[in-house]
Amino acid sequence: MLVVFVFILGLLVGSFLNVVIFRLHRGESFISGHSKCLFCGHKLKARDLVPLFSYLFLKGHCRYCKQKFSGQYFLVELVTALSFVLIYIKIFPNLDILSGTWLDIWQMAGWFIMAAWLVIIFVYDLKYYLILDIVIIPAIILALILNYVLGFNILHLLLAALVGGGFFLFQFLVSKGRWIGGGDIRLGFLMGILVGWPNILTALFLAYILGSVISIILLIGNKKHLTDKVPFGTFLSLATFITMLYGDWLVAWYWSILTI
Repeated sequence: MLVVFVFILGLLVGSFLNVVIFRLHRGESFISGHSKCLFCGHKLKARDLVPLFSYLFLKGHCRYCKQKFSGQYFLVELVTALSFVLIYIKIFPNLDILSGTWLDIWQMAGWFIMAAWLVIIFVYDLKYYLILDIVIIPAIILALILNYVLGFNILHLLLAALVGGGFFLFQFLVSKGRWIGGGDIRLGFLMGILVGWPNILTALFLAYILGSVISIILLIGNKKHLTDKVPFGTFLSLATFITMLYGDWLVAWYWSILTI
C-alpha cells in the first residue's frame, strides 16, 4: 500500500531532519560527513541508523559509549512520518503512483518538502529559541516557486505573505524588538505563501490560541514563568501545517458558528 511507503519515506526524511537540526546548531555541514555519536565521536553504522527501530532496540543509548541519546531522534522521525501520512490521506487519498500524473506526484512531493521544513523550524525554535535565516529564506523562495508552478494565484500568495510578515513587523516596530524577533517576521511571510489568503488569518489566529493554551498549561504546571521566553515560531509552524490541511474547513466551521 502507498500509505506504508509514505510512512517509511517520512521516517527516512525525519532521520535526515535530525541530522540537519543538530548540525545546523553545531555549525557543521549536513550535506557531507558521516553520522557519529555526539558524545564519543564513534562513526555510526547502518544498523545504528534505522529510523525508530535502532532507537528502540538500543533503548535510546549509544551502542559504543552507552550515553543516552535525546528523545528528539525518535520523535522527529515519528512525527515526520505521521505528517506525511496525514498529508497523503487528507490531500491525495486517491493518488496512484502508477496511474497518477507527474503534476500530482510533484504536488505531493512539494507538500512533503514544506512539511519537512516546518518540522525543522518547529524543533529548532523549540530547542534553541531561534529561527535561522539559512532555513527560512530558502523555504520562502521554494514555497513561492512551488505554489506558482502549481497554479496558485500569485497575488493572493503575496497578499497573504504581506499580511503575515506585516503583522509581525508591526509588533517588532512597536515593541522595538522586545516582543518578537526578525525570524518571526520572515516566518509570517512564509506562512502567507504556504496557506494563502484568507487562510493566513486563520493560521495566525490558531497560532495564538495554541500558544495561549499551552502557555497556560505550562504556567499551571510550574514548567514556565510569566517572564520566560516563548518559542513562538513553534506555534506558528504548527498552526501553518494545520491550516494547510484544514484551513478551509476551519473557516467554514467558524462562519457556521457566527450564523447560528
